[in-house]
Amino acid sequence: MRKAEAQAQGSGAVQMVTAVMLGGLLALGVELTVLLLGAAAVSNGILKEDSAAQVTAAACVVGGLAGGLLACSRWSSRRLIAGLAVGIVCCLLILAVGLLMGDGFQPGPQALIELAGCLCGGAAAGLLSGRKTGKKRVSARKK
Repeated sequence: MRKAEAQAQGSGAVQMVTAVMLGGLLALGVELTVLLLGAAAVSNGILKEDSAAQVTAAACVVGGLAGGLLACSRWSSRRLIAGLAVGIVCCLLILAVGLLMGDGFQPGPQALIELAGCLCGGAAAGLLSGRKTGKKRVSARKK
């Protein structure tokens, strides 16, 4: 019995890591897509140039929400933790892309906005993907 419990716990950890990594990658992809759409909107004159911080925050929230929903659907036992973990992974991936493309890490208010947006999106996904409540079966009458 102990061996089966240890094996089930090990598969749960693999399931959790897989769900969080896939959710983080989806969050990064959605975030980059929203940022691309925001850049196109600025280029076409739909948005003003000084709205970059708001577009970035919105992209972080939408990306964290999308990735968190994926992770919560794959790892259903701890939904809020899964959503927050996706937010952290997404923020770390953004940081890694920034380090690869830029001059280095420059801490500032924009980095805090991105972290808060990713965490808020992931937490919202964890809260919104609550347990599905189905119809409870009416028990048969006892005779």
